[in-house]
Amino acid sequence: MKRRILVRADDIGYCRGVNYGIADSVWNGIIRSAGVMPNMPESKHGVDLLKGSGVCFGMHTNVCLGKPCADPAKIPSLLDENGNLKSSRTYREAWKRGEEITNLDEMVIEIEAQYHRYLELVGEKPHYFEAHAVMNANLSKGLAIVAEKYDLPYLPTSFEPTGTPFCGHTLITCMDSMKPGYDPFASLQKAVLAEYAEGQCPMFVCHPGYIDDYLLHHSSLVDPRPMEVAMATDPATKQWLKEHDVTVVTYDEL
Repeated sequence: MKRRILVRADDIGYCRGVNYGIADSVWNGIIRSAGVMPNMPESKHGVDLLKGSGVCFGMHTNVCLGKPCADPAKIPSLLDENGNLKSSRTYREAWKRGEEITNLDEMVIEIEAQYHRYLELVGEKPHYFEAHAVMNANLSKGLAIVAEKYDLPYLPTSFEPTGTPFCGHTLITCMDSMKPGYDPFASLQKAVLAEYAEGQCPMFVCHPGYIDDYLLHHSSLVDPRPMEVAMATDPATKQWLKEHDVTVVTYDEL
């Protein structure tokens, strides 16, 4: 039976270690779609590593790490006392309380600034348009506003079993990297072999990377990253996909 799966790498630009892990997973592995964090200092480094690879670039909008792309004076509700974007922990705690901690107009300003930075980095519109690691109503609204303004293929964040709509398809998110005992290859197999309705496609979201000092001090997701590089580049993974007649598709191919 012919099967398909979309395998995506998030976090280009997070740090150089992550960039090298993603590059390895693209050039020597099964990753065919990867998201750029436009505001991060190492984003150009990550994009440059992938030039000529044919990877399907997306915009992985980031409002919870590093400095903003917009004028800080215009987006005070998005920043902490040090002028950095509010942390993912701050957003998580506010989400649990049911509290909105950002201003929608300011969110739109930052997303739009990141979009223009993305264009400078990549040289073309994103092939998909979504966000990094934050549950926040104004972020979702802001993404939709900017996507409509610039005619971008918006991919809402959703872990619901009903899936996420994208260009006439329904993508079923598969992401186990935060779970105890995570085995990337077993998770990939589970995603491929699950039952899907007509028009549904599994979307395996991973965060490949190599560990460096920045990652150790800024990320809660560390050990799974090199594990995912190993899975993505292992010839046994490619062989298993071939034996099960699985095509790794991109957002463009959907």
